[in-house]
Amino acid sequence: MRVIAGKAKSLRLKTIEGDSTRPTTDRIKETLFNMIQYDICDCVFLDLFSGSGAIGIEALSRGASECYFVENNKKAAICIKDNLAFTRFETESQVMEMDAISAINRLQTESKKFDTIFMDPPYNELIEKEVLTRLSNSDIADENTMIIVEASLDTEFDYVSALNMDIVKEKKYKTNKHIFIQKN
Repeated sequence: MRVIAGKAKSLRLKTIEGDSTRPTTDRIKETLFNMIQYDICDCVFLDLFSGSGAIGIEALSRGASECYFVENNKKAAICIKDNLAFTRFETESQVMEMDAISAINRLQTESKKFDTIFMDPPYNELIEKEVLTRLSNSDIADENTMIIVEASLDTEFDYVSALNMDIVKEKKYKTNKHIFIQKN
């Protein structure tokens, strides 16, 4: 796994052993960032369920001004910190070792606002629904915030409109998809 473009282009990132995380492939990551490339420069980025931190590091490499990494797995959080040190993005980053809902609650109390929120929760456990429900009632995201969910192909998002959100785009791959959501 490597950084695709930007300041840290071609640097290889560490991942943790085992199957407790599911790194986004370089090809899917490249497609994702090609779709959002004009929204990344100077944005404040939130990477929920960060794993190795590859998505947030890609955002920083492409010009995001800061990134918050949220990861509950201790080994993965260490991996993120190692990757941030290796890519020299430590000063633009904050690693929050907690679950996504706790992180959203803490960021809410700090009055943080995000331009882009990316989440790659465990598949087929409906965790994304819980997080989207919390985001719908949180000021860390507004109608200009792009919320991107990586999910399995069979994950349904038919509840999104009840949260006063709209699906603005969907990109399907062979094994998963990205859903782009905004508050309305």
